[in-house]
Amino acid sequence: MKNRNETEALNELIIAEELKYTNDLEQLKDQFYVAYESMRPINLVKNLFHEVTASPEIKRDLVSNAIGLGTGFLTKTLLLGTLHNPVKKVFGTVFEFAVANLVSKHSDGIKLIGGNLLKHFFKKSKN
Repeated sequence: MKNRNETEALNELIIAEELKYTNDLEQLKDQFYVAYESMRPINLVKNLFHEVTASPEIKRDLVSNAIGLGTGFLTKTLLLGTLHNPVKKVFGTVFEFAVANLVSKHSDGIKLIGGNLLKHFFKKSKN
């Protein structure tokens, strides 16, 4: 009789281990699927885009750089116009990037001044 109880206990233990194995295997498959989906190129790009758009520091830097590049291009176009001389083109490009760098470093002050000027002009227009 004692032998039979030990056999039953052993069978119950085997069944419990098989259930645990099945459960662990399902969890492993689910985790593999999650890892596989996260490593797909389209999902990597989506995650990167969400991280970039979620970070206020990166947004501020992007806006500052866009303002700097736009200002540099506008300044070069207004001051130098279209250039045909290759040497002047090189100096114009260097000038453009110098202005873009300067503006992007001081974009907060420029935004403040620009906002005040816009308020001033719109205030005059209403009067």
